[in-house]
Amino acid sequence: MAQRLARDLKEGEVIAFTGGMGAGKTAFTRGLVIGLGAGDVVSSPTFALVNEYSGRLTVEHFDMYRVESWDDLYSTGFFDYLDTDCVLVIEWSENIAGALPEQVISVDIRPGERDQDRIITIEGWKGGGTPC
Repeated sequence: MAQRLARDLKEGEVIAFTGGMGAGKTAFTRGLVIGLGAGDVVSSPTFALVNEYSGRLTVEHFDMYRVESWDDLYSTGFFDYLDTDCVLVIEWSENIAGALPEQVISVDIRPGERDQDRIITIEGWKGGGTPC
C-alpha cells in the first residue's frame, strides 16, 4: 500500500502518521521509501529525531514521540524543512498537530483482529485514486 502511495507523491508533501507504539508507522515509511527508489534503508528516527532518504524524492523522516513543547519542536529544525521540496514523513504527528501545514496526507494505523493485521486509513491523498 505504501509503495502505491509513493508513486503519486510530489515534492513538498507532508505525511502525518498516527497510531500506537508498534503499529507499523516505520514499516509503512519503509514501503514509501522503497517505492521512491531509495531501497530498504529505513530505520526508526527515535533517537536521531530525523533521518533522510534519497530516491525519486528526498524523504525527511521525523519521530516526534519525545517532542513535548514548541522549544523541543524548534530544536528539531522541523520548521526549516517545511520550506523545502522534501517529502516530510512524521511519526507521532499528534504531538505537533498545531505545527502541521493545512494540507497533509494523514495515515492512521491501528491493530486489526490478528496480531499481524492492520487497519490503515489514509486521508488527504490527492493522487490517482485509492492506494489499495
